Amino acid sequence: MSHDHDGHSDGHAHDGKATPAWKHDGVRVIAAHQLDVNTAQTPGMNRAAAINFARVGAQKLWAGTVTIHADAKTGAHHHGHLESVIYVVRGRARMRWGERLEFTAEAGPGDFIYVPPYVPHQEINASATESLECVLCRSDGEAVAVNLDIEPVEKPESVLWVDPTHPHGGV
Repeated sequence: MSHDHDGHSDGHAHDGKATPAWKHDGVRVIAAHQLDVNTAQTPGMNRAAAINFARVGAQKLWAGTVTIHADAKTGAHHHGHLESVIYVVRGRARMRWGERLEFTAEAGPGDFIYVPPYVPHQEINASATESLECVLCRSDGEAVAVNLDIEPVEKPESVLWVDPTHPHGGV
C-alpha cells in the first residue's frame, strides 16, 4: 500500500493506489477525561486505559494510568516476554525484584521504572498515607501475569495491583 505523505487528504496517491485515511487512521489524542475506566478494578485502586487495541487499534502496546491507594502491595509475579515502563506522576513507588525479591529501589515523581521480561518483582506503594499515581506502558496489549510461589519480602496486602497484565491481581 502506498502512503501519501505529501499532504494530500483525498485518500489517493498520485499513482492511483489507495492510501490510509490519515484523518481517521493517523495520530490519535486521548484526552484525560476520555480514559476508559471500564477496566478491571479492585478496591483501593483505580485503573484507566488510554491506548490499547479496542480504543485506538494499537497492535504492540498498552498504556494507561494506575492510582494505587496508600499501602497497597502486590504478590510476586513477572510478565513473561513483556517489557513494562512505569512513570511515577505522584507519590512514592517501591519496587522489589530478584529470585527472592531481595533487591529494592524507590522512585518518585518524574522517575521512570523499567521492568525487563521475566524479572520476578513486587510493586508497592511506599506511602502508608498517600496515593501513588503512575502511567503504565507495556510492550504488548496481551495480558501476561505469571504469579510466583515465592515468599515476598513485603507481604501482599488485600489490595492488589490489577491492570491488563494483572487481570486477577498480582498474588
